[in-house]
Amino acid sequence: MATTPKFLFGFHAVGVRLKTAPQSIEEIYIEATRRDARMRQFLERAREAGVRLIEADGLRLARMAGNAGHQGVVAKVHPLTQTHSLDDWLDGLAPDTRPLLLVLDGVTDPHNLGACLRVADGAGAHAVIAPKDHAVGINATVAKVASGAAETVPYFMVTNLARTLNELKERSIWIIGTSDDAPRTLYQTDLSIPCALVLGAEGSGMRQLTRKTCDELISIPMMGAVESLNVSVASGICLYEALRQRSA
Repeated sequence: MATTPKFLFGFHAVGVRLKTAPQSIEEIYIEATRRDARMRQFLERAREAGVRLIEADGLRLARMAGNAGHQGVVAKVHPLTQTHSLDDWLDGLAPDTRPLLLVLDGVTDPHNLGACLRVADGAGAHAVIAPKDHAVGINATVAKVASGAAETVPYFMVTNLARTLNELKERSIWIIGTSDDAPRTLYQTDLSIPCALVLGAEGSGMRQLTRKTCDELISIPMMGAVESLNVSVASGICLYEALRQRSA
């Protein structure tokens, strides 16, 4: 059955798709009035990939993208099919891999998810996991904010998050949740082991069942008047501390 095309927008998101799966791009719409160096370089890459280019005005691009932040580039693409389940994907990791996973519980804002994917890519996280009923899927806004990371970081949406976390435990992956009231900080915790870092939505935090399923709870030290951090900022702090420890 044929897949329904969707739209990606922005130089980073469309550029990564051009690099990784140009055959999935049906056509690219470009703003007719934009001819700066960045656009010329992008057009050269698109022509080398053999992708059809169509000139359009800014209003049409905004309608396709759903907002005005398209940067003059909107691509009509076919969704990339995820060929592996989380279990199959984990089975396919090299034997010496120490998995570093980011688990997002209750993150429904596409800007937050996009930023989390971007920082996960930067810190070398192996995958991002979220529950199907308390999360946002990959859409055009997520892809734009992720700046290409939505194409490179595996994103698994699971039916039952608590069950999935227990299955990760069976693979000797330590489940580490973040909580403001945790007795230990992330700087007092060994993040160099195979682990899944679990973060909840800003404000509400992790759901109670998710919290109970964690092997350990840690906190991010807060030295000022602000009580909590945006989930994408917190993800970056935790993942880069894990990267630091693993690189030491």
